[in-house]
Amino acid sequence: MPVTVWRVDGRVLLPAAAEPLPIPPTLPDDHRSMIAIILAGGADPVVEHGVLTGEVHGLEVCRVVTDAETGEVRLEVGIGAHDRETFQLLHGDRPTIEALASVVRTVATHRRAGAVGHPLNRLAQARALRTRLISEPALIAATDVVAAEPPLPRRNVKDPAPCVATAVRDATRTVVVCSVGVDLDIVPFAVDARAALGRDHCIVVVPRRDDLDIQHRLGALASPPIAFVPIDRALA
Repeated sequence: MPVTVWRVDGRVLLPAAAEPLPIPPTLPDDHRSMIAIILAGGADPVVEHGVLTGEVHGLEVCRVVTDAETGEVRLEVGIGAHDRETFQLLHGDRPTIEALASVVRTVATHRRAGAVGHPLNRLAQARALRTRLISEPALIAATDVVAAEPPLPRRNVKDPAPCVATAVRDATRTVVVCSVGVDLDIVPFAVDARAALGRDHCIVVVPRRDDLDIQHRLGALASPPIAFVPIDRALA
């Protein structure tokens, strides 16, 4: 299926060239020092595109920020920017570790396998899937599954978005893209993800209900092809 893409320059059509993927910035040292606090509060530290967050079964519950006016580095607790601001207004005098641990306990109750439907387990389902693979790599016949940075920064916590990991499958380091729901852009995302990580082998892991024939056909068009791996286990 040959495809040619053009761009318009005035009245002239020119071949369109792909823009280079952004190089993720490094995490500032003063932000890195907050990893110990995130761990003490019971969350999993995650670094993506120079931003340090803490997650509970894939859901962001805190973020390290630098105050634009004072330059102060602090750990804000909450799910998303608005929740962090509200939490600060209501509980600003509460010790950070204590506040984080309280949120972690609440979120963990709803993010466990088999939990009743709740807004806290409907968010970031792809990241819940990645967390499951990290703890149970045999679900995809892999070992050593670790989180990796996406090719582009995630826009927000609310909107569904795929996420990335790497794993060893058949003695080969492989890029693993996790997705929940039907996403017809997932193959281009996976192509960018493996390019950003400098790998050739890539799989897309989805719940079996989202494993559609059209996805396999699109994955086969990539070079090298991208395989889809469905799993039966329910998400956390």
